[in-house]
Amino acid sequence: MTASPRTIDRIIEPQPTIEGAGVRLKRSIGTETLNYLDPFLLFDDFTSGNSLDYEAGFPLHPHRGIETVT
Repeated sequence: MTASPRTIDRIIEPQPTIEGAGVRLKRSIGTETLNYLDPFLLFDDFTSGNSLDYEAGFPLHPHRGIETVT
């Protein structure tokens, strides 16, 4: 059985967000635009040419250590 092609429903523009100790990222899933998914399902882009945007990292928090897919 061959899968039928699907159409794109909509394009979500990533939203600039600050997480952790000041990490700057862009989030596509887990925003007000797409907020009906589980709160632990996020889709983040950490791309930056400026190391100050991400070097602060993420201090201890309740779900630290849970495996992530990046």
